[in-house]
Amino acid sequence: MNFGDLLSRVAEYEAQQLWPLSALLYETWLKRNQSPYQHAGYFNYGLALSNAFDLAGAEQAYRKAIELAPAFIQPRLNLANLYERQGLFDKAIQEWQWVAENVDGRQPADVPLLVMALNNLGRVMENRKQYDRASDYLARSLALNPDQESVLHHWVYLREKQCAWPVYQQVPGVSLELMKGSTSALAMLSLSDDPQAQLEAAQRYVAKHVRTDIPPLASPKAYGHAKIRVAYLSSDFSLHPVSMLTVQLFELHNRQQFEVYGYCWSPEDGSALRRRVIDAMDHFVRVDAMSDAEVAARIRQDEIDILVDLQGQTAGARANILAFHPAPVQITYLGLPATTGFPCIDYVIADRFLIPEDCARYYSETPLYMPDVYQVSDRNRAVGALPSREACGLPSQGFVYCSFNNNFKYTPEMFDVWMNILRRVEGSVLWLLADNPWAQQNLLREAANRGVAPERLFFASRVSPENYLARFAVADLFLDSFPFNAGTTANDALWMELPVLTLSGRAFASRMAGALLSAAGLDELITYDYRTYEEKAVELASNHEACASLKRRLKAVKERGALFDTQRFVTNLEARFRMLAAGERP
Repeated sequence: MNFGDLLSRVAEYEAQQLWPLSALLYETWLKRNQSPYQHAGYFNYGLALSNAFDLAGAEQAYRKAIELAPAFIQPRLNLANLYERQGLFDKAIQEWQWVAENVDGRQPADVPLLVMALNNLGRVMENRKQYDRASDYLARSLALNPDQESVLHHWVYLREKQCAWPVYQQVPGVSLELMKGSTSALAMLSLSDDPQAQLEAAQRYVAKHVRTDIPPLASPKAYGHAKIRVAYLSSDFSLHPVSMLTVQLFELHNRQQFEVYGYCWSPEDGSALRRRVIDAMDHFVRVDAMSDAEVAARIRQDEIDILVDLQGQTAGARANILAFHPAPVQITYLGLPATTGFPCIDYVIADRFLIPEDCARYYSETPLYMPDVYQVSDRNRAVGALPSREACGLPSQGFVYCSFNNNFKYTPEMFDVWMNILRRVEGSVLWLLADNPWAQQNLLREAANRGVAPERLFFASRVSPENYLARFAVADLFLDSFPFNAGTTANDALWMELPVLTLSGRAFASRMAGALLSAAGLDELITYDYRTYEEKAVELASNHEACASLKRRLKAVKERGALFDTQRFVTNLEARFRMLAAGERP
């Protein structure tokens, strides 16, 4: 049988997804025929075996194809994907790197294959936090094919993470409009305070990734259970800021009125926080091995009344679970500090500072307003022994400003203000999060470019949650970022009685810290322009009594204020859940 006839025969089996029969036919042909297409036969044999879940056999077949034709690119790419499926990332990287180093892209047919290898390398390096290598691979990919929105999406976010300013750097063949249009909803939060731009970014994501053609699984009517069934959906039930905030919410739900479910595809990180989350659920279901349709069917089968998505469009999101509308009421909370744009989400938990009523039109969801504050807190968070300045590597004298936000939240405009503050307050220092070495190098260079000695910037490495909390006691004032405010980090700072100075804008992300300060009765720490922010930071550094007074007030808030009254928050939230379960609308 010649190779062409073989392909025609195999096509009949593949059309019916009879992969074992396809594999058997290829195996028989390879044993009985000598052909110049032997290498292609082994490649196709490997593909059939892979689809039949014989991964070891597929690996051998791809290796044989490469042995027969060392310049054959496709089996290397398939072999890399095979290794990645098995969690053998180093082996996968080796295959992609061979393609990246040995294929120059001068042959038009090779360009898509080289681009595929470069994009996979960029993705894996980003996941490994090797941001410089990830950026280089994606830049090479864009040089070969500038019209790649998904690659631009990651390239922009990588520049944010490294504080590589300006973030929108010119790329040959890429217009500024395409770059902005490719920016993800999450990356947009650090680049724009325009809620309309954030809504449009979310809607672009929905148009590409979220199904809108699925009939709802659940009826809009409540099931009428004796207890309302509320479920939380997340890949962050681990040592993650979302769980740090919500764990006590799960624990305090009124079990006389509510039955609490958790649907989880989170990493098993072995943390005490994950153990608390699991223990707080009445039903905890791992769904990582299930398809989106299967998860939605399970939620419908469990007759969940209210489904709360804690993900939005953040890493690990599975929006198409929600697209099946498996619950009568679906809510987004905390995951993405912006509108999700998901047509399948009914409500977003908010407060009237966070989302003013005149800004609700920029949200695809209806705000579900809480009376005090949108953000729940954990009153049982552990705090380590308070360190000294010296133990933190800080000078013994001088005013300590800190900003422990993720580095991708830093912007050149706010960094200008921070450097102005340091120049005006003699002996002051700025204590930042050591997020990654490339951001640190860039920030030190940017400080020098603004006339500030780099040695006035200090960087705190990541430590355990209890020791991270203890650090706040060493600082004098937390300087918030803009337009992407601190969220969990602001909550932590205020819990540790450290005043937070924020700049509030128009969008959700730029009003998070302001919402917390408003609930704490510390409105004087909310500013609305850079100049006022700078003046307030300088003023507080020169007024020890004012800072001490703010700390005393925060101590009182911690003990008896609405901001950290978790039971009060849960009671108010449950009142809204009862209303929604009864078919009423806010």
